[in-house]
Amino acid sequence: MKRVAVYPGSFDPITNGHLDLIIRASKLFDEVIILLAINPNKKYRFDLQDRVEMVTEAVSDINNVYVDTYDGLTVEYASSHGACALIRGIRVVSDFEYEWQLNIANEYIDPSIETVFLMSNHRNTFISSSTIHELAKSGVDISSLVPESVVKKYEEKF
Repeated sequence: MKRVAVYPGSFDPITNGHLDLIIRASKLFDEVIILLAINPNKKYRFDLQDRVEMVTEAVSDINNVYVDTYDGLTVEYASSHGACALIRGIRVVSDFEYEWQLNIANEYIDPSIETVFLMSNHRNTFISSSTIHELAKSGVDISSLVPESVVKKYEEKF
């Protein structure tokens, strides 16, 4: 039986921190689905199509990683796609409280789906999508912090 994991997030934009977790998860699971969030209450810097393009290009050389979108509950998506786990990244201690609460809610909905917490590599702990956006807006070179697809999209859009 195939072990499938779902790595949900807004990926607005995807960073090298996200990519590091994706690569590591791809070694632990037979298939990893990168699930881009669709939340009408959230203001995104990039529209869904741009985010899908950036993520798809960034993971194109990883054979067992796929990209999808969904506007419902992540745990329901995972269940309907035969996933056994949700991947969540922890950069710093303050991430843990939020992720733990989310884990408990997901466990309430479907206790058969595990949450796997992957700790960020120490080089990536300061990288967040918000930080990337602020740096790029200020003219700072972000090319060592994000995949090339993000650099290109910033050049096009901003």
